[in-house]
Amino acid sequence: MNDVSSTTEPQASRAGPDPEAQNERGGAHQTGAKAPAWTDRELADPHVRADKAGRVRSMFAAIAPSYDLNNRVHSLWRDQAWRRAAVRAAAVEPGHDVLDVACGTGDLTQALARRTQAATVTGLDFTRAMLDVAEMKRDRRPGTPLSRIRYVEGDAMALPFEDGSFDALTIAFGIRNVQEPSRALAEFARVLRPAGRLVILEFHRPRNPLVRAFNGFYAGRVMPWTATLLARDRSGAYRYLPRSVGSFMDAEQLRAAVTAAGFQDATVRPLTMGICWLHRGVKP
Repeated sequence: MNDVSSTTEPQASRAGPDPEAQNERGGAHQTGAKAPAWTDRELADPHVRADKAGRVRSMFAAIAPSYDLNNRVHSLWRDQAWRRAAVRAAAVEPGHDVLDVACGTGDLTQALARRTQAATVTGLDFTRAMLDVAEMKRDRRPGTPLSRIRYVEGDAMALPFEDGSFDALTIAFGIRNVQEPSRALAEFARVLRPAGRLVILEFHRPRNPLVRAFNGFYAGRVMPWTATLLARDRSGAYRYLPRSVGSFMDAEQLRAAVTAAGFQDATVRPLTMGICWLHRGVKP
């Protein structure tokens, strides 16, 4: 769920990080404390804040119950089409192992389980409240492809998996929320097998001036008000979204970051008039 000045080299071989160490890094979420709401000054560039991860975790915990509804309403139901495009780009073959990072409430994880014949589908997120919703959605449908899904609480910058564990890795609207995207991209390369596909869905500012102006008004003025009402949220989550997009890497910068992390054939293409973008890279 969701900055690049250097690329962190993945370690040659290691198991996942110590869970207790992850809990210490968890900060606000793990201790039960809530990070303060975002202020306008902090939202000028939320990506430079040292406490960004803790704030994002607390923010998503606050909006987890209404997250799916807000996604549908405020994307005008386009979010599901974007996730289907990500599933196609992942090119999952029968028997493959797939990881969905920053899986949130599990929408993309479930699409991967339903629409592919993957052997295993793993969803990882660092917000327990989001995983609780994802697990509830899975458990409501026993005996379906969703039963193949396992959910893991963990950090995108320190994935708790062995090197070369997966054939495809997806992350939808999450790389922007990571404290250090370059570290996460290096981890993605580490846990993928050779020829493994990385697929990223992310919001970037549309290139068309008219679409950019409309989207800026909608995301910056309309959505924060209506989404806050739906979520009854005081964390500033839906004020953070447009500000975090505007101050994050653009599409070409993120494509360059994917290449810098060691991926080949890095591509990016716009979806829905450039409101959403689909990135893809292949591990050599």
